[in-house]
Amino acid sequence: MNTHSKNIIIIEDNEDIREGFELLINSTDKFFVSHTFESCEKALETIKTTKPDIILMDIDLPGMSGIEGTKVIKTEYPKIEILMITIFENSHRVFEALCAGATGYITKNSTHVQLLHALDEITFGGAPMSANIARMVAQSFFIKDNQLLSEREMDVLKLLVDGKSYKTIAEVLDISLSTVKFHIKNIYLKLQVNSREDAISKAKAEKII
Repeated sequence: MNTHSKNIIIIEDNEDIREGFELLINSTDKFFVSHTFESCEKALETIKTTKPDIILMDIDLPGMSGIEGTKVIKTEYPKIEILMITIFENSHRVFEALCAGATGYITKNSTHVQLLHALDEITFGGAPMSANIARMVAQSFFIKDNQLLSEREMDVLKLLVDGKSYKTIAEVLDISLSTVKFHIKNIYLKLQVNSREDAISKAKAEKII
């Protein structure tokens, strides 16, 4: 573990899966698991002191579900990223979790490479998920005038297209860096892309800007 490693907690009632993910994550320099929990209730009791950057959250937990837990955590700690752990990736439960504020998801049988790739994506503002689920979430974001992106997201996207850095975008729009990242994550989600280059390309191709 180094000083720049991302602090992760795992909330998963299956001991084998919990320990397997913990072992894989702790084998890296970028991430480390500081705590593991069998339930949301136990995790919520200590979240102020555990201070995770990312939470791996089982979608189906005894007691408070992962979806309910995500709503509570994102309301109280909006900067914490939540990666859902699920058995079936293309399910309505996954869709509900993402609408509740989860950043993305992985399946319980994910390989070492898939798990670390998902964590990397989240770290750089992406939202790991399948195209089908991304489409469902994107469609749910449409507002009455059929505009996909909000006005502020359009402002951020235009500056991205102009080649501005996250820091510059924050300064130009007079918002925090974390707010810029939040908007960019939503842009990626709504456009169903995973990178700055893809977002710019799609925005131009579909004449969004």
